[in-house]
Amino acid sequence: MIQRMDQLPPPLEGITVVAVEQAVSAPFATRQLADLGARVIKVERIDGGDFARGYDTAAGGLASHFVWCNRGKESIALDLKDPRGLAVVRRLVADADVFVQNLAQGAAARLGLDAAALCAAHPRLIAVDISGYGAGGPYADKRAYDMLVQCEAGLVSVTGTPGQPVKAGIPAADVAAAMYAFSGVLAALVRRGTTGRGGPVEVSMLEALAEWMGHPLHHAMHGGSAPARTGLAHAVIAPYDAYGTADGGRVLLSVQNDREWRRLAEQVLERPELARDPAFATNAARVERRERVDELVGEALGALGADEAQARLEGAGIACARLRDVHEVAGHPQLAARERWREVGTPAGPLRALLPPITLPGGAEARMGDVPALGQHTEALLRAVGIPDDEIAALRRGGVVA
Repeated sequence: MIQRMDQLPPPLEGITVVAVEQAVSAPFATRQLADLGARVIKVERIDGGDFARGYDTAAGGLASHFVWCNRGKESIALDLKDPRGLAVVRRLVADADVFVQNLAQGAAARLGLDAAALCAAHPRLIAVDISGYGAGGPYADKRAYDMLVQCEAGLVSVTGTPGQPVKAGIPAADVAAAMYAFSGVLAALVRRGTTGRGGPVEVSMLEALAEWMGHPLHHAMHGGSAPARTGLAHAVIAPYDAYGTADGGRVLLSVQNDREWRRLAEQVLERPELARDPAFATNAARVERRERVDELVGEALGALGADEAQARLEGAGIACARLRDVHEVAGHPQLAARERWREVGTPAGPLRALLPPITLPGGAEARMGDVPALGQHTEALLRAVGIPDDEIAALRRGGVVA
């Protein structure tokens, strides 16, 4: 019987993931798996759980990081320093397809939960180790937080203004590692489908973010100079920057070639003579006179409201965008028109969340499950691995589970 496209199950339905995870990199990776239908069992500490639960209280009393990274998961709270708690994890892993951890370097190995050990015991298991700098090398034992890795990977050196380097405003190193861990799991599942074997997957934050450094890194190491920090401007294109408007907005525009400059001069600046002036007619000339170019564009757009400025630029075929703050992104007309917002359940009640950017075959939506309370599923999961009620009660009395 042929199944209709709109009746296809989520692609990872039937896959079970056990994650001993914290903060962003591993939780964001496993959330992608949960969104695609996998069952994700999140193992948390009994004394507060994933420390990202305590980052803030902005999401209805919950931490915004935790809500973002942990929907669709089951939470079990265990003391892994107690052999009885560790034994529960081993029983969960025995029935799992994927194991993910991002504990401090060496911690998983001390618990016997490193990828190599688990895969040796369970040949079909895919076990993922996410670390700051990788398992070997002189940096292996260094503490790794997102900002520190952004510095080590060179991202901070190319971000900011000439006088001030800045980190990215999002956890770029964490997200980079998470997405490579996610794609690594998918690749390993495909390989297991043909070979029957899983295996270790290793991802480091430094190596993930260094790969994302792409153009600046290759430009510099193959003979070019390191890109200058230029804020919102472009080092070798002009005009290319954000310009203030009469109503306090900011509009960013990018002129990619001399034809676009002529249209900008004639239709937006209303200075057709600038289109033919040798001082501005080529990009090289405009970069040489960047300050004057920015002054001309700034004067023209500064006399317009942001909506009118954007309309004129678009009418002239000039690439442009609004410089939006995060509140404006939450109300972005494109996201609203494409119906990208949903509500997910949380211990604080329903909260808005974006649909994942992957559109599944047949238009089926990703599975956006609830954000769990700490230890919400502990008892059910203990029973599922065959632990009787009297033993569960003893584990609770002994402070092994919460």
